[in-house]
Amino acid sequence: MEKFIVSARKYRPASFVDVVGQPSITTTLRNSILNNHLGHAYLFSGPRGVGKTTCARIFAKTINCEKISDAGEACNQCESCMSFNENRSYSIHELDAASNNSVDDIRTLTEQVRIPPQIGTYSIYIIDEVHMLSQAAFNAFLKTLEEPPAHAIFVLATTEKHKIIPTILSRCQIFDFNRIRVEDAVDYMKQIADKEKLVYEEDALHVIAQKADGAMRDALSIFDQVVSFSDEKITYQDVIKNLNILDYEYFFKLTFSLLEGDVASAMLLFNEILARGFDPRNFINGYAAHLRDLMVCKNPETVQLMEVGAGIKEKYLTQSAEVSLPFLYSGLEICNQADIQFRSSRNQRLTIELALIKLANLTEVSKKKAVIEPETEPVSKPVQQPTTEPVASTSLPESGTQPENGASSLVRTPGISIKDSLKGTSTASAPVEDLHSEPPEQKEPVEEKPASADPDAIIHAWNDYAASIEKNKPRIYSTLIHNRPVVRADGAVMVLLNSEAQRDNFVKKIKSELVEYIQNATALSTVEIITEVSESSQNGKKIYTEQDKMEFLIRKNPELGKLKSRFNLDFDD
Repeated sequence: MEKFIVSARKYRPASFVDVVGQPSITTTLRNSILNNHLGHAYLFSGPRGVGKTTCARIFAKTINCEKISDAGEACNQCESCMSFNENRSYSIHELDAASNNSVDDIRTLTEQVRIPPQIGTYSIYIIDEVHMLSQAAFNAFLKTLEEPPAHAIFVLATTEKHKIIPTILSRCQIFDFNRIRVEDAVDYMKQIADKEKLVYEEDALHVIAQKADGAMRDALSIFDQVVSFSDEKITYQDVIKNLNILDYEYFFKLTFSLLEGDVASAMLLFNEILARGFDPRNFINGYAAHLRDLMVCKNPETVQLMEVGAGIKEKYLTQSAEVSLPFLYSGLEICNQADIQFRSSRNQRLTIELALIKLANLTEVSKKKAVIEPETEPVSKPVQQPTTEPVASTSLPESGTQPENGASSLVRTPGISIKDSLKGTSTASAPVEDLHSEPPEQKEPVEEKPASADPDAIIHAWNDYAASIEKNKPRIYSTLIHNRPVVRADGAVMVLLNSEAQRDNFVKKIKSELVEYIQNATALSTVEIITEVSESSQNGKKIYTEQDKMEFLIRKNPELGKLKSRFNLDFDD
């Protein structure tokens, strides 16, 4: 039976042109070889699996190639290239600093550096995970790294550049490797699948690339795992089943349920997800990413930010047309707050369920806002005036002529607002009843009650606004947290502040934005915030010492002073 070789090794790039996702670095290295501008020390840094060691090996092989092509690639036919490809080259040395990190190991290396190469012009030393060297080993390596023999070139590779001492960094040319983009990883896996004659779905490869998180080696490891699971046929369903990834369909179904305000359906769907073993926090973060992708699809210019397959992207475009931007903005905020509260919550499942309930109510809130919006004033119809003397009106002719006795006159009244008429505040003239006839029976107008103020909802909105500005505006956040509001019986919000300066700052910088936030959160048409200054500040005396506190309490409650005198009490100074 033929021995299996994992794809990460079997399809490891052997030339600069095969390296995935690092075009600027490979171009620089090739040009330095062609122009003979070689340094004596290089440092390759970046995340795992992005090609640092691979580029170092290709660079080392190409330097000693006897027939370098015009494109700066090794020929793979000369003795130097063949010895490297067959792992028998004595001109290229690889050292793992994770297991050879002592001073003695570095001393051995410095002794070896003196020996000239047997084949080729240079001896190349590739030191992987160089950040694992001890402090003493770094110090022992400094002199050799700064002034090596003419035939020696060092290539250092690390995933944690910040752990390398500055004196080492200053002696190297530093190349920062990027994470592999999802599109680049998918294209490379397509090439491997075609060479291996595998059947695949592009959406499945996109999921693998996203799971790899920018590491090409991780992507190929997952690729091999899925191939073994799915019997050489890579499908989307097999990938999400093997990797235990939540299917996009759950998020699409949940969004439709929330848009319809169906809380029961959303709760049942969440329970099904938990029954499949998915973590609640991963679920809420995944749904936040889903809302973000829907928001991205709303603008044709930002659709390119989507990192999914063509089939799933089409579903996103379809659903985004049915979702409003206010829903997406509020939904992202709710998901973010749920994620923040999840760790400290004792009932974590309830935290996520409350977030789903808020999401389901977003549609209802938007409907209420649409109902309470003031309507445009309609054009009033002409009013028939009685035969008695008409009431003075602003719409009478300027000549002041009165209609003859027994004649009728049409007087146009100004526009009457429905809202004003229900409140009885319209200034338009009403027709005068005939004094000699009994007034007809009239039905009393039914007054529409404005939306009542819910104190708990107002306090909750106040706290939500404070939490939303905690990082960006810490001083305003402190003011809102330490000066809690009180909702009066008439619905007005009263807040007690410490000083006149604090009240001025509140009115100028906080009040208008806070009122708008509370209106949006509670669906109230108007919110009144009354600011007052505490009594101690109004009297011009601030409480600092224990004596001040005692005097302030005695003024508030004289009985406390009698109690102090009777028992000869004292306070801690």
